Amino acid sequence: MEERERVAVAFASAVEDAKRSSNIGHLEAVVHVLQQPCITGVSRVCKPIILSPLHSIYVDIVCSLNGSPVWFIVSDRNPRYISWDGGVSDKNKGLKKKIQQVIDAARESPVTLKPSSVVLFFSNDLDDNVYQKVRCQYGAVDLKLEPFCYEELELEDNWTNVVLGRLFPDACVFQIEVDQDVCGMEKNIPEPARMDGHISCKKCDVCSDFHLGTSLQSLVSGMKCWCCSLDNVELDVGFLKQSWKDVDAKLVNFDTTAMVAIVSGISNGRTAKLLAMPESEIRGRFKGNYDFVIAQVDSENQNPIHSELLSVISGKRGIICESVRSEFQELVTMCGGPNEKLRAEYFLKFLKVVPDCPSTRLMSLPTTRKLALKNKVVFGTGDYWYAPTITANMAFVRAVSQTGMSLSVIEHRPRALIGD
Repeated sequence: MEERERVAVAFASAVEDAKRSSNIGHLEAVVHVLQQPCITGVSRVCKPIILSPLHSIYVDIVCSLNGSPVWFIVSDRNPRYISWDGGVSDKNKGLKKKIQQVIDAARESPVTLKPSSVVLFFSNDLDDNVYQKVRCQYGAVDLKLEPFCYEELELEDNWTNVVLGRLFPDACVFQIEVDQDVCGMEKNIPEPARMDGHISCKKCDVCSDFHLGTSLQSLVSGMKCWCCSLDNVELDVGFLKQSWKDVDAKLVNFDTTAMVAIVSGISNGRTAKLLAMPESEIRGRFKGNYDFVIAQVDSENQNPIHSELLSVISGKRGIICESVRSEFQELVTMCGGPNEKLRAEYFLKFLKVVPDCPSTRLMSLPTTRKLALKNKVVFGTGDYWYAPTITANMAFVRAVSQTGMSLSVIEHRPRALIGD
């Protein structure tokens, strides 16, 4: 299920609960937030978070914002009726008390649901006095979201109906950081724990070996280079973790399924050669995986995976954790053909290898058959670096989502090594 479909299911559930409500403006604002391209991993919409049998907190959206877990509180109230300290009645508690309750709940929440920040979305702006108090007393920073959203519906005779959502030109959005331990494994990282050795840039080198394929080289060319785009700054784990939000390019984390898909012969122009083989020979090579491989070939012919991935990793830097590098190299050695091995060696040159450093919240999940430890390490390391994990392992993603945790991932269609 794609991200938009998961959001639609979550929101449909919220709408069912709100059918008797007349607060349509609030729901429109929630939809506006859900449709932001920076929002991923939506796990809860318009539902309370249970902190104890007697204590819960209402949160409009639990999701990931640019790879970091956040809670969204959405308000569609007229700013004239939003006061800082509240009034004498219990009904008007004031914004200050509301913010404090949410921040306290965020700090007390289970690690699996703990956000790195709380985002406040006021669709109708705020009074300047209240605005300044939010910034000064809570260290809130302004957050920019897309100003509007729309949907194109294809009609008959090549007409397109553009349906505009509600515009929010006056929206005021704050982000408030929540104090928390950022990495449960951090104490086990040697100091200074450095990313894998410096890489010399190969992007400008002319590669005469046609076995790499132009699509793989185009994919790499679209990524930001580690060696030259940071002016050769040597980055240690602690420094990069604290300052990464100040770096202009974001990170993407590759799991083993993504690494295999990128170097597979299926993804690199070998589908025609494979289909030209007699069926008996293909069945003999892939045994019980015949249907699986042929389905991947058909999928590649319809939607080349390098083109699909380029749209999501363009302008970003790639990382893999030690566990993924080890597993990937072992798989390529055992199952890869000479060209797949060459591509694997080539692609690894453009990635940074980081220590296995899973986030506290991922490691706090119970280890089960569906929540295997090795997957928690891989996805947790991406979570620690605020990097969405590119994966075809949607069984693990679904298992995490069922716990209520938001997790930033980018789904890709699987590809297998074919001995190319």
